[in-house]
Amino acid sequence: MNLFERFLTLWVFLCIVVGVALGQFAPSVFQALGRFEIAQVNIPVGLLIWVMIIPMLVKIDFSMLHQVRNHMRGIGVTLFVNWLVKPFSMAFLAWLFIRHLFSEYLPADQIDSYIAGLILLAAAPCTAMVFVWSRLTGGDPLFTLSQVALNDGIMLVAFAPLVALLLGLSAITVPWATLVASVLLYIVVPLVLAQLWRRQLLKKGTQAFDAAMQTIGPWSMAALLLMLVLLFAFQGDALLKQPLVIALLAVPICLQVVLNSALAYWLNRKFGEKHSVACPSALIGASNFFELAVAAAISLFGFQSGAALATVVGVLIEVPLMLLVVRVVNQSKSWYEQTHSR
Repeated sequence: MNLFERFLTLWVFLCIVVGVALGQFAPSVFQALGRFEIAQVNIPVGLLIWVMIIPMLVKIDFSMLHQVRNHMRGIGVTLFVNWLVKPFSMAFLAWLFIRHLFSEYLPADQIDSYIAGLILLAAAPCTAMVFVWSRLTGGDPLFTLSQVALNDGIMLVAFAPLVALLLGLSAITVPWATLVASVLLYIVVPLVLAQLWRRQLLKKGTQAFDAAMQTIGPWSMAALLLMLVLLFAFQGDALLKQPLVIALLAVPICLQVVLNSALAYWLNRKFGEKHSVACPSALIGASNFFELAVAAAISLFGFQSGAALATVVGVLIEVPLMLLVVRVVNQSKSWYEQTHSR
């Protein structure tokens, strides 16, 4: 893990402090940035999101999809957890904790928005950071590549309908046109541009491609951190008045990570997959494509929404949670590989 990845939680915390402070001392600047939009798309946000997402999508190699057939059980577990368990379990946890157990401690006018943000977070499987987590566990790199490529392909067609369904089940109405526009802006267009860029880089050779990845890699993290400063500049008043909100939003996210990683890990063992396949399968089910979730939340609900804040809480706790999962799967390798006595 590079410096940014290793201390992502620290950087996010610093962004919270800087963003809240700037929002309090220079509110007119951020209000002006908030008004800089075309067709309800905020231009600064749109540009930052593309800078966040495109370098990550350049890494995706769709030619690796043929590797799927080599680990059908592991891929089956990944798809089951990512698309059938994870989004629906998060919708349930959000309903349980945000709408009921914690509702008296949260702003009543933001309950629906918090739930929507948590659903957006769970509906987008991890794309880039899963490579880091997989490497830390000795995961099979070809399996990791193939499951990420397959998930990205599914996300192109499943993200919008899945989010619309879960928001509808939660009695939250979102215009289909806005949701589809978000998918086009933040999945389809960046993915096309990234793959065209990837093709051009690979024409120059693998060394040139690797060098380019080293150069553009920090762009994503820098854009994410700047985005968080903007977000918390808008959210500053709410955070100062309701500091408990972040801790409460973290509860269903933490539970979801534990549930999905444990389920995927156990299912892979049950079906006889290798440990090097079970690890990335469990890790992608536990982590999120939080860049997309943040982007979609801002597009659908706005900078100052509870949805945007909920997705950022996912960013805040992602690294420590995933490092915990990495440690567990590494330390349980001997248990995983034990021969069943019955």
